Amino acid sequence: MKVGIIGAGSVGSTTAFALIMRGVARKVVLVDQNKKKAEAEAMDIAHATPFAYASKIKAGDYADLNGCEVVIVTAGANQKPGQSRTDLLAVNVKIFEDIIPQVVAHAPDCILLIASNPVDIMTAVALKLSGFPKERVFGSGTTLDTARFRTLLGYHLGVSPKSIHANVLGEHGDSEVLIWSNADAGTVSIEELATIYNKPFTPEIKAQIDDCVRNAAYKIIDGKGATFYGIAGALTRICQAISSNEYAILTVSSFHESVENSKNICISYPCAIGKRGVHGEIYPEFSESEHHDLALSAAKIEELTKIALDCIKK
Repeated sequence: MKVGIIGAGSVGSTTAFALIMRGVARKVVLVDQNKKKAEAEAMDIAHATPFAYASKIKAGDYADLNGCEVVIVTAGANQKPGQSRTDLLAVNVKIFEDIIPQVVAHAPDCILLIASNPVDIMTAVALKLSGFPKERVFGSGTTLDTARFRTLLGYHLGVSPKSIHANVLGEHGDSEVLIWSNADAGTVSIEELATIYNKPFTPEIKAQIDDCVRNAAYKIIDGKGATFYGIAGALTRICQAISSNEYAILTVSSFHESVENSKNICISYPCAIGKRGVHGEIYPEFSESEHHDLALSAAKIEELTKIALDCIKK
C-alpha cells in the first residue's frame, strides 16, 4: 500500500516510521512546506528499513501522492500547553483550504484520514472541501483514547489490554465519553471481572482512569511538548485495517446524518474499517447517563462544525 502523509512534524514523521517498521505501507511519501525537514525525516527513516521491511519512503510534493490509497493529514497548528484542541479551529480551517484541494487533484481515489485537531471538526471540513463520499473521509477520532482506556483497564485488572473490549466515544476532546456500561473481557463484564479478581472499580479508581484518559494529551504536552507515539500507533492500526481489508471495528470519527439528536457531524462511534474506508457504523446500547453525555458531546461538535464550515471560503 502507498500512503501519503501531509505534515512531517512529530506526528507525521512518527507515523511514517511506524508504517515502515510494521510493514503496513510499502511506499510512504512525506509532504511538508518545509521540504528540508521532510527530506531529513525521510532519509532518517529510510536508514531503518534494513532492520524492518523492504519499504520505501521519500519526501515529495503533492504530485507524488498519485496512486496513494491513503493520505493522512497531520498538518496544522500545534496544540500548546494550556490550549484546547478547539482553540486550533480557525487557523487549521485555513490550512485545510490549501491542503485538501491539492490532495484531491493528485490522489482523487484515496481515503482521507484526518489527524489534525480538533479532529472531528477538521474531518467535517475535509469532507466538505474534498467532495469525497463520506466513507472515504474519516478521522482518527477516539481510536487513541480507546487504546488509553483499554490500557488502564488492563493494568488495573491484570490482563492484557488487547483482551479488553471498551470504547471511548463522542468527541476526541474534553467532552469524550468513556463507556463503562458495556465494557468486557472474555465475555465477562469488567465490573464482574473486577469482583472475581478482587480489584473493584471504586468511584475513586474510575475517576482516576477517566482523568488519565481524558487529560492524557494535556499531561504529555506539558511534559514533552507534543503527543506523537500513541497517535502514530493509532493511525498505523487504521491503515493496517484498510490495507488488509479487515473490517476491523475501530472508533474512528465518521460522518453521521443524525446521532444523539445532533445533525450532520463527524463523531466517534465504532465503525468497520476496510479497503473502501468506513464500511458501516455500529450503535451499541449505553446507559442512560452515557447517552446524556454523548448527546452533550455531539451538540458541542455540531456547534463547532457549523462555525468551521462557515469559515470556508465560498
